[in-house]
Amino acid sequence: MSQTATLERLAASHRGEPLLSVRDLRTQFYTADGIVKAVDKVSFDLYPGQTLGIVGESGGGKSQTALSIMRLIPDPPGKIAGGQILFEGRDLLKMSDEQIRRVRGKEIAMIFQDPMTSLNPVLTINRQISEALQLHLGMDRGQARNRSIELLEMVGIPSAKTRIDDYPHQFSGGMRQRVMIAMALSCHPKLLIADEPTTALDVTVQAQILDLIRSLAKEFGTATILITHNLGVVAGMCDDIIVLYAGRVAEQATAGDLFGDPAHPYTMGLLRSVPRLDEVRKERLVPIEGLPPDLIDLPDNCAFNPRCIYAADRCRAEKPSLVEVGPNDHRAACWFPRGEGR
Repeated sequence: MSQTATLERLAASHRGEPLLSVRDLRTQFYTADGIVKAVDKVSFDLYPGQTLGIVGESGGGKSQTALSIMRLIPDPPGKIAGGQILFEGRDLLKMSDEQIRRVRGKEIAMIFQDPMTSLNPVLTINRQISEALQLHLGMDRGQARNRSIELLEMVGIPSAKTRIDDYPHQFSGGMRQRVMIAMALSCHPKLLIADEPTTALDVTVQAQILDLIRSLAKEFGTATILITHNLGVVAGMCDDIIVLYAGRVAEQATAGDLFGDPAHPYTMGLLRSVPRLDEVRKERLVPIEGLPPDLIDLPDNCAFNPRCIYAADRCRAEKPSLVEVGPNDHRAACWFPRGEGR
């Protein structure tokens, strides 16, 4: 991609034109026990060149939001039950299977959570990277192979010319994740979704992978959605952060506002349970008591109220809306943000 194209993409963010607009997205799974509301009326905007973090505990709807954007929800039992996913003004939910295949991989790419299950064990790395290059960019086999080697070198795979013909099981976990990043960025996508890209990797490799994603996204002007359960991961990576709980947005803010002035008790609990390296520890870490709720037939109230230290009668009776609680469009779905008015 030329530097001019990259700068044009970044400049678009200052014109107020979202690259991706998700509106009231609802994704459900139909089971014998009932309807699982995995994603329940989630809305957000993502601008060119921006990095958005989506955080929360397991089962909060993070991965299902990403899979919904990619149109990879298995049907049955899953279904995108409502909402809009507008990518450059085009509603991805109204596209045919053939149309979404042209977008997926070329314009929107995803780094999946577990590279060992995402990579095909019986195909060489060359075959798996080259396939997208041939399909989306029209390269022949030789061109695709040369470009694949360049991509492996770009993500830090040593001896790329010889390792290009290896199979996934011949790579370590960190190297497989680098291969996944190379595949995702092979066609210079406008949007990169990284779903728990550092899961099961040691701390040193985690830092390397995050630095790699950040530097490559910056180089290509790519908008990024970083999904994780670890607030420490998004602290230095993201411009804005969305906190999901029980399939709904609990809080959304800029990274600075979220860490400096958290409003939702759930966000405050997440922060209290994360060790701080920038200050002397004075108190023990405080975990959030209890477990996330069952997403089948959730009651029409605040889903976090059984675990909330500020819960009152209103929390148990009514579901709060996402409202503004601070500057820079800082919003939270809580009747008593920061415990105020309790």
